[in-house]
Amino acid sequence: MRWLPQISALFAVFAIATGIFWGSFGYFQSEEQSKAEGRLSLYRSSLIAELQRFSHLTHILARDPYVVEISAGGDTGFLNNRFKDFVAATGLDSIYLMNADGVTIAASNAGTPSSFVGQVYSFRPYFLSAMKGEQGHFYGIGATTGQPGYFLADAVKDEDGTILGVLAIKIVLSKVQERWRDAGEKILLTNRSGVVLLASEPDWRFRVLYPLTDKQKERIRLSRQFPGQDLEPLNWQQHLHPEPSRATIDGMSSLYLFSSDLPHDWSLHYFASDDRAVARSMLVTGFGIMIAAAILILFQLQRTRRIGAALKRSEEEEALLRQANERLAVEISERRTAEQALQKTQDELERASRLAALGRLAALVTHELGQPIAAMRNYVAAAEISGTSNLTSTLSTRIGGLVDRMEDITRQLKFFARTDEENFEDVDLRDAMQISLGLVEPNLKESGVLVHFSPPVEPILVRGSRFRLEQTMTNLLRNAIDACEEVDDPAMTIAMGRTRHTVWFEIIDNGHGLGGTSLKELQEPFVTTRESGRGMGLGLAISAGIVNDHDGQMSAWDRPEGGAVFRVELHALETAWPIKDDRAVGALQEYPSDEVGEDRDA
Repeated sequence: MRWLPQISALFAVFAIATGIFWGSFGYFQSEEQSKAEGRLSLYRSSLIAELQRFSHLTHILARDPYVVEISAGGDTGFLNNRFKDFVAATGLDSIYLMNADGVTIAASNAGTPSSFVGQVYSFRPYFLSAMKGEQGHFYGIGATTGQPGYFLADAVKDEDGTILGVLAIKIVLSKVQERWRDAGEKILLTNRSGVVLLASEPDWRFRVLYPLTDKQKERIRLSRQFPGQDLEPLNWQQHLHPEPSRATIDGMSSLYLFSSDLPHDWSLHYFASDDRAVARSMLVTGFGIMIAAAILILFQLQRTRRIGAALKRSEEEEALLRQANERLAVEISERRTAEQALQKTQDELERASRLAALGRLAALVTHELGQPIAAMRNYVAAAEISGTSNLTSTLSTRIGGLVDRMEDITRQLKFFARTDEENFEDVDLRDAMQISLGLVEPNLKESGVLVHFSPPVEPILVRGSRFRLEQTMTNLLRNAIDACEEVDDPAMTIAMGRTRHTVWFEIIDNGHGLGGTSLKELQEPFVTTRESGRGMGLGLAISAGIVNDHDGQMSAWDRPEGGAVFRVELHALETAWPIKDDRAVGALQEYPSDEVGEDRDA
């Protein structure tokens, strides 16, 4: 907020400068507009004078006795020299005489390579107008010389008024556009079709202001007015809205004026620069800014005096502020002490939470192990009372089953006590899967699950803990067996293989699937989809931890036809067998009946 006055002052100066610039620019631009109108009027007058300079010459020469005589069939040698002298005296480009058929019979350039003699010009509009008894005029590129010019023509008549031929002169207006260019002007002359006839810039000549219509193009073609010219549009644009009118030509914006009060419906277009108006406006604006800056400096001096007085008053307030800072420092110290105490309390709460979780785990273990231990105790007591061998054999079988179940529970729990000193080794996933299948073989026979597994020919090697990888496979196999309990034809497919950088194995079952539960939820400890008393929900949590410890990843999804797929991907051993492409190896075939799934009714 303390910079607000300075910012406001700068905005005020900027607004004033902007107003001064545009106000002065409008004034100076109007002056440039007036000057441009004067120059345009001057150029218009000089152009009309140039066009009318020889307008009566054709009328006079057409009535010259020599011209009439030769048009009636006299010798043209004398007339050629006479025309040549006229051209030298007047500065014309050429004078020539045509008969009634448009064939040139005498010319000032006779005997030269570009002589008009013998050329037919009956197609030219000026010839056609003269044959009608009117003065013909035409601007175009010469059909013989290829040089542009302005043509005037009058009919040659005998004493009876019969038209014997046409006398024409050609005027070159190149000096007009040279004067425009030497004066540094941007100006161009167009005919009624918008074709540029003369221009201060050579590149503008024979361009069009607006696209030609088909009728205009046909008229130009028949008269051979601009042979060899493409008549491409001129790079310009007129801005109609602002006053005074402006236009952009060749990428430069200028004041734009035009005059259509010219002979033959021609128009003169003038582009005037307003750089002088801009420069003068900048000077005026700079002067205004200097005045505004002086006012701002005076304002700042007064403000400095007021600030000095305020500083003297603030010395007393500084002592009070120092005391307040000291009290604030004491409060900050007390707050830090309170934050440390709060952090200590939070740490104690976290430890208490972990102890509570541990107590919950202990309660679960006690609950799971209590029943099988009590049952063992009852079986042993019964055996001691009966003392029969047959009962002893049955008791041994039952106790063995209970011991297996207790071992199953404790095997899962011991993986929570992870050690960082375990040794990694090269492990072949084929051997690990065979061992895991052997561990769950009793479960497979009991549930009648048919296993399809054909190990790949090549080793599937990873670097890791053999025992923990076997445990992961065992957990996933048991989950698949449990998922197939209520299926009529329970089956399981095991596939494994490798790509260029990874190895993988999949366990596919046709059981009840994931039941709408995500893999992330199933990996949480104590989360299970089985009924109460049928598991602790630790298998997937343990397996996920083992896969993560091996820098791998585990994924799962439901199959459209029923069941689920669990896939584990691990990093391939660098020294493993090479492969030619990224196609996975391994096959899905029925597991040998002599190993697993043969005695489904046992």
